[in-house]
Amino acid sequence: MTERDRALLDATRRNDIEAARRLIADGADVNAQDEGRDSAFLLAGAEGRLEILKLTLAAGADLASTNRYGGTALIPACHHGHVETVRELLKTAIDVNHVNRLGWTALLEVAILGDGSARYVEIADLLIGRGADLNLADREGLTPLAHARQRRHEALAARLEKAGAR
Repeated sequence: MTERDRALLDATRRNDIEAARRLIADGADVNAQDEGRDSAFLLAGAEGRLEILKLTLAAGADLASTNRYGGTALIPACHHGHVETVRELLKTAIDVNHVNRLGWTALLEVAILGDGSARYVEIADLLIGRGADLNLADREGLTPLAHARQRRHEALAARLEKAGAR
């Protein structure tokens, strides 16, 4: 990772859009990963830095790149409830059913780590609309619907049931 790449990662952490824009224009690599496996692209997705995310996508972000948990940018965006970031990522060819090292997909993260609020239901709708596998279970065999029910996320469970989840 070059100094320029590290500066881009720092600008992403600060959500300094103008600095990120300049650094990308000057050749910073949006896919360069630091020791913690963060890149500007992955961090922008995880932290909901929408404008920087758009810049990284335009600069050739590697949609298949993964963070320290083996997840694409979509998975932590869903986990943290960043609706607009998820919407932007789903405009790309990103794998909606990618499974991270924990054995979780983006939809499983919504059910497991989300709070069941309207924004998580909206994210689930976006994932469903993009063709997320509703019944792709975790390593224990629990589906997103089972997790939503277990956590008493009634609205999410109802949405998953309506979409055909089992």
